[in-house]
Amino acid sequence: MTLDPIHVENIARLAYGIGGDVDATDHDDLAERVWREWLPELRRDGRVVIEALGDHERRRAAIDDVALAERPFGTVHGLDSGTINPTTFKNGLVVDVAHAAMASSPTDLDLHRDRTIVATVHAGDSTAGFDSEWTRRDEGHTKQRVLHVPRVNRYAERVVHALALYLAEGTHALDRADAVDELLVLDGPIYPKELFTWADRDPELGALAREAKPRAVIDKYVRLVERFVERDVPLAGFVKNPASGAAVRALSRAGVESPWPDDTALFTRLLERREQGDGPEPVGTDGDDLGADRGARLDDDLTFTTWFRSRGGADAPMAADGDALGVERELDPELYEPTFMVVYDPRSDVTYKLEAPYAFTRDEDTRERLTRQVVAEVAATRGPPEPVAKADELARISATEKAALRRKFEERLGSDQQATYDDLRWGKETF
Repeated sequence: MTLDPIHVENIARLAYGIGGDVDATDHDDLAERVWREWLPELRRDGRVVIEALGDHERRRAAIDDVALAERPFGTVHGLDSGTINPTTFKNGLVVDVAHAAMASSPTDLDLHRDRTIVATVHAGDSTAGFDSEWTRRDEGHTKQRVLHVPRVNRYAERVVHALALYLAEGTHALDRADAVDELLVLDGPIYPKELFTWADRDPELGALAREAKPRAVIDKYVRLVERFVERDVPLAGFVKNPASGAAVRALSRAGVESPWPDDTALFTRLLERREQGDGPEPVGTDGDDLGADRGARLDDDLTFTTWFRSRGGADAPMAADGDALGVERELDPELYEPTFMVVYDPRSDVTYKLEAPYAFTRDEDTRERLTRQVVAEVAATRGPPEPVAKADELARISATEKAALRRKFEERLGSDQQATYDDLRWGKETF
């Protein structure tokens, strides 16, 4: 049954009531104040959680021009990991499978053939054991293993998913680090941040994050940073769906009533450009005259921030005063701190984040090269940098493939998937 026209009209009228109570101009003024007064050095309970790195500016670049500009890095590698998503079986097992791949631009087909595959298993039976050692298949091009994850009373699906995803990605990146000569960009954050958020979600998950197997996954990323620092090759992460709330939470703790649900909404507000008066008003490097409700959105320029150091939220464990959840760091702890810049594409109204360890972005020239690279790539692709998009395509497991793999697990385990009402309502994936 669908909504009748009268129902659609009645729901639409609710929007008028909601919109009439929100003054977007006030949000513009608050955003400007946050940018000028708070973001250069944002504190939470006296501790600096976000800090400008070098210049504190908002910038813009003409899309058509920057898309054709020469890239600072000639050969760029991308890396991603995809999963079949957690699957629960009637025998009590919860399983996920992750599959990591590296791509390069220009293309290297031999590199694209290499894969790392991890299957993670959670069992309610404490006597069961499924761990296996790493093995090689496909003439050595595929490395794979089974990881029996620590037992939890809740969140089994979350645990098998995160450990499969990050173990496959971290292992693949470390094993192929020496193939990268200029720049590696991970599809996503530079650290396994979901593991870092476990303590905030549940005490049991927080304790689990410090156990040997999750720590071994975090260790992969710490060693990855050290390897790239040793080789003097930059490492970055392109975050397509930034989810941090460290800034807005710190603002709230400081008494600033934030209208933005997360940091992405705040930075989108800061970077969006709209017409003013009878014509467009260009944005200067100081970022004045930004905001909404001044006419149509201008979409001829990409806008972006300079760089920040981040020590709050999911970035806190890798801050200099964090403990990396017990993983030993061989370099100065400050060098592992996450730093980031934000890019806004008005054509799609999407905001992206580029991350990199402070070990690389402490150098002004490297910051500028990373900025120019990602701005040019976003301008040219209307999305992620080309090597990241290639890696995503290689690592992605399609719906048909997921269904086929789950059927294989059903056959091997001698147990059906645990069905849900949604399977009945929407239809189970088939192949």
